[in-house]
Amino acid sequence: MPKIASDTDVIIVGAGPTGLLLANLLGTMGVRTTIIERNAGTVDEPRAVSIDDESMRSLQAAGLSDEVGAICSRGYGSIYKGPNGNVFATVKPFIKEYGFDKRNAFQQPEFEAILRAALERHDNVTAHFETEVTGFSQTSEAVKATVTFPDSESGTVTGSYMVACDGGRSAIRKALDIPMEGTTFEEPWLIVDLLSTQNRCFHTEVHCDPSRPSITLPGPNGVRRYEFKLQKGENPQQVTEETFVRRLLAETGPDAKEPIRRVRVYTFHARIAERWREGRVFLAGDAAHLTPPFAGQGMNSGLRDAHSLAWRLAETLHATGSTDLLDSYQTERKPHAWSLIQLALRMGQVMMPASRLQGSLIRAGFHALALYPPARDYFAQMKYKPKPRFEQGLIQHGVRRNKHSVVGRMIPQPVVADPDRTHHLLDEVLPDRPVVLLYSKAPDTDLSETARAQFRKLGVSIVGLTPECTNPVSADFPIYRDQSRFFASEPYKFHVGHAFLVRRDRYVAASVPVSRADSLTEMILRLSPQLEHAQSSVAEHISRKKETSGPIPRTA
Repeated sequence: MPKIASDTDVIIVGAGPTGLLLANLLGTMGVRTTIIERNAGTVDEPRAVSIDDESMRSLQAAGLSDEVGAICSRGYGSIYKGPNGNVFATVKPFIKEYGFDKRNAFQQPEFEAILRAALERHDNVTAHFETEVTGFSQTSEAVKATVTFPDSESGTVTGSYMVACDGGRSAIRKALDIPMEGTTFEEPWLIVDLLSTQNRCFHTEVHCDPSRPSITLPGPNGVRRYEFKLQKGENPQQVTEETFVRRLLAETGPDAKEPIRRVRVYTFHARIAERWREGRVFLAGDAAHLTPPFAGQGMNSGLRDAHSLAWRLAETLHATGSTDLLDSYQTERKPHAWSLIQLALRMGQVMMPASRLQGSLIRAGFHALALYPPARDYFAQMKYKPKPRFEQGLIQHGVRRNKHSVVGRMIPQPVVADPDRTHHLLDEVLPDRPVVLLYSKAPDTDLSETARAQFRKLGVSIVGLTPECTNPVSADFPIYRDQSRFFASEPYKFHVGHAFLVRRDRYVAASVPVSRADSLTEMILRLSPQLEHAQSSVAEHISRKKETSGPIPRTA
């Protein structure tokens, strides 16, 4: 068995999607990371089946969006049907505001295998399976974890921080005595995963029948999932018998005879941890929040946690003084995670009408809204999904806060064109550090020489973005044209001539007129306290840690 470093920067407990993405992101950021998983490997059965555009953008930051995209069925929607089978609402989004399709179907075993294999790219990341954290303690300077090896011997590993990604029953969360807020659904659901399907519908079909609500979801490579709400008196042993399962399949579609891969009964939760941090220990993924599946956001919320926490940890570890970076993690993430839990609950009410009368009223409401194009577009393009936007946290609001403010929002990711007319996704041309993004008709002339000199001294990257203007042939910073014209829409169309301070997770930390761009300095240093020494500091930090690390000392 490979040795585990006794000294590391970040200890990650749990190698599910959240822990694996966090480890990959930290690896790209030069952070020494040790990930510990009690199971022998990643999952071998389908669990989560949908990944959204925000998560794909997080994977893009880790250099994994192409590999993951290759195993997905991309761009599927949802069709809502009443008890008689008639369609009363459709959701078929095609707008790629963040650079990717809003809904993508995948198989979790393949997904996790990609993330696990990708850890091999990073010399500063080690992953250890069949190894369990059995206890931990912390001081004001470090976290010390006791681990049990496959041979039942124990040892210790010390890190600057620890992140609990160990699932809904998180032992770390329980050890910290952090309560969960929210509710547990009393209605269990039966999940049936098929190895093949005769259902040719590319989209999710939602059967909103009060007598038996059900959902069927497409997957890649001809697989399909069915979910059935169980009725009172139906027990888990009865409903998992093959004859019962095939009867439900026959009532729902053409797949009654297809081979079954997995049958499980789940009770869904809508719960969130009271706090997401205790000293140097953080919660992420299902350890921090449990989301009903009706909006497909459980795993996706965990991937957002990973991206939000990774850059904060990296910047804090590379800083020489105190920072407020880590304090904003819960402030930003908890409200957004809870808003998606509430979205799932609302969608559950549509899927599971309490009576036929309620179901009829819901369908009548959707039919009425369909007559009004903006309302129809609101549902079809999934605009009801809460946008990633923070009101508080590591952001700096302007003097006038209004509905058109871009501060706290994730910026769009359009296709952009360079002066050679080569096309890129925006993130592909942005470095992994704070960026001053000049959205202007003439960014090369609008920025003052004083501001340029100031940003050069700090080591800040300057990138220009024009709405529908020609790119200058020569400039002392790169300038691109918004080919997809996402910035031409609200609220960004009101901000031509502004400088956006974009964080490493692609949220806007501040926005000022280009003429006042030099006022961003204070916020830049909050986002990256050692930005002027970033490149050399990362290399020196890793080298110094490697020289002092050693194997975990085993105890008798």
